[in-house]
Amino acid sequence: MNRPQAIATVFLSICTLLLTACSGSNTGTNANNTTSSTSKTTSSAIPIGIAFAQTSNVALLGQEGAAGAKIAEKYFNEKGGVNGTPIKLIFQDTSGDEAGAINAFQTLINKDKVIGIIGPTLSQQAFSTAPVAERAKVPVVAASNTASGIPELGDYISRVSAPAFKVAPNSVKAALKQNPQIKKVAFFYAQNDAFNKSETEIFQKTVKEQGLEIVTVQKFQTTDTDFQSQATNAINLKPDLAIISGLAADGGNLVRQLRELGYKGLIIGGNGLNSSNVLSVCKALCDGVMIAQAYSPDHSNEINKFFRQAYLDQYKKEPPQFTAQAFTAVQVYVEALKALDNKSKVNKLQLPQLRTELNKQILAGKYDTPLGEISFTPIGEVVQKDFYVAQIKMNKDGNNGKFTFIK
Repeated sequence: MNRPQAIATVFLSICTLLLTACSGSNTGTNANNTTSSTSKTTSSAIPIGIAFAQTSNVALLGQEGAAGAKIAEKYFNEKGGVNGTPIKLIFQDTSGDEAGAINAFQTLINKDKVIGIIGPTLSQQAFSTAPVAERAKVPVVAASNTASGIPELGDYISRVSAPAFKVAPNSVKAALKQNPQIKKVAFFYAQNDAFNKSETEIFQKTVKEQGLEIVTVQKFQTTDTDFQSQATNAINLKPDLAIISGLAADGGNLVRQLRELGYKGLIIGGNGLNSSNVLSVCKALCDGVMIAQAYSPDHSNEINKFFRQAYLDQYKKEPPQFTAQAFTAVQVYVEALKALDNKSKVNKLQLPQLRTELNKQILAGKYDTPLGEISFTPIGEVVQKDFYVAQIKMNKDGNNGKFTFIK
């Protein structure tokens, strides 16, 4: 990694910190083209990179992640940051493709001099960005990457987003509980996205294990808007259950078009549809869609009570999973930094050493988060015990609704 020789440490002096913070202020942007949501951040703040999609068809998911990160920044800084030193989130837009994600990571690492990164939004992007971070020895905590094999991409790659094989099967079992007469299943998945290809394989394996018949597997692109052909082909086979692995925009449109063409059976959405933003896409026709969850607003620990209320106060609706996971990723960094600082003052460590020691501390820690208690395996896979299934319930106006958790 190329960086000016003059910057020898992260926090060697107030002057060096001032330069670091100014660098982040000039380059890091969020959806509103501002550098940070916390006015209390000072020139000595610890820079953490946020690489989420704020533009493109992936923005519906990336913006939810950004919201959670900003709530966490405010919360932890008001509680004293890292033993008295505030954190400063530096945002870079990954857009919706690999090139945008790689550029965001390179900027955060080489120009913004962050101590670690949260992101990217998509698993598809993670397979391209992980080698960038790994070569630079910069810790990455993924907040929304659930495809198989993400933690295995490198020693510096971990995630707080539970893998699809832990989460997805729960929605199939919930659908069978709701309708034990399900026999035939139609699959739809975005073939240009690594996560959705991985997730549909998990769904198909689960369906086979339940003794159900797969009547068709229809493919599409995350950029598609017209699903008449795929929907018609599937409906002609009279499935009892449709399972969609896509993103919020394309998946929501597919749900809408399935219903418009007369499909009456249950619909399961994959993790890419696990966003309140999907409601504005399929509106009244979203009603009844089932989605497995790695987060519940009803989780009873104190930090989730705060997080939920803060989100409700700001957005007037329940917090979605991606927002909770992004908050959790920031929490992991803050608590790991505090633990590291208690052992060896972070302002005495050179940047490469700080990044390496921080990565070790992240993996060694245990965290009580909005997701519940989590920890990490030695390779960076999240260890989480609480999972849920929700069903979308739309209001009578057809424009608003919520995720209702199935007991």
